[in-house]
Amino acid sequence: MEVTFWGVRGSIPAPGPETNRYGGNTSCISVRTGAGRLVIVDMGTGAVNLGRSLMNTEFGAGQGEASLLLSHTHWDHIQGFPFFSPIFVPGNHFNVYGAARSSSMLEGILEGQMNPHFSPIYTLKNLGASISILAVPVDDGKLRDLSSATRRRAPFILDGLLVRALPNPHGPTTSLAYRLQEDDRSLVYASDAGYPAEGPTEAMLSLYQDADILIHDCTYSPEDRAQRLSRGFSSYLEAVDAAVRARVKHLVMFHYDQDYADDFVDELQARCRAELDARGGKDIKLTAAAEGLTLPV
Repeated sequence: MEVTFWGVRGSIPAPGPETNRYGGNTSCISVRTGAGRLVIVDMGTGAVNLGRSLMNTEFGAGQGEASLLLSHTHWDHIQGFPFFSPIFVPGNHFNVYGAARSSSMLEGILEGQMNPHFSPIYTLKNLGASISILAVPVDDGKLRDLSSATRRRAPFILDGLLVRALPNPHGPTTSLAYRLQEDDRSLVYASDAGYPAEGPTEAMLSLYQDADILIHDCTYSPEDRAQRLSRGFSSYLEAVDAAVRARVKHLVMFHYDQDYADDFVDELQARCRAELDARGGKDIKLTAAAEGLTLPV
């Protein structure tokens, strides 16, 4: 597997000279499996550039297929969807999975941002590609094939990956964390995580356990998080705590506040490295995610 970052900011896009190095687009990553299948996690504005890059592949010819996993449906995680070029090409097919009580509810949420008050596209039915929308299975520890009638349970098999999904607290709502595993390699995506004082649950630590890469919410500095607890985000302190307790191999900082200039993200990365070392995580590799970065898993 390999993972590429297309958008690493949170809340709203933040273009400009102060965010050029890490990028100003909101949450979107792509994962290429060992077999070459494409899985996209979140569809923030970073999905626009991902879509452009895919138009030079089979997706430009209407022969592409991919799975889309949504952590939740706040705008910074879905706003790129109506501007994702491959969805306008007939012949392409996308399976969209997200957190909702039913598939029809998730479809209604995605349709909502295409209301004519917000979008000239108006409806998913005006898109050229074939789109299937399914509620993500809830993890009950029993393995099932996603194509079966029991697909609302998990973990499940998706494009050759073993996928587990569990909800993290995120202010008044929740955000799904995903674990993608191929053979003995594992990638965890945990954006928009707002833990209580005791940190992640044991179930969530089990999801993170021994991951080769943990992409973790690092929206705020510890000082800003203390002033904004109700918003449901993490600082690097919560990310370090989760990484050390779960014994992950590589921690990736993600989802920076839109007001943080690149130089401040550099400072947060240095503080995060020092905290990892102090907490017994000297062997944990640290990366601050940036647009265009590709990491092997």
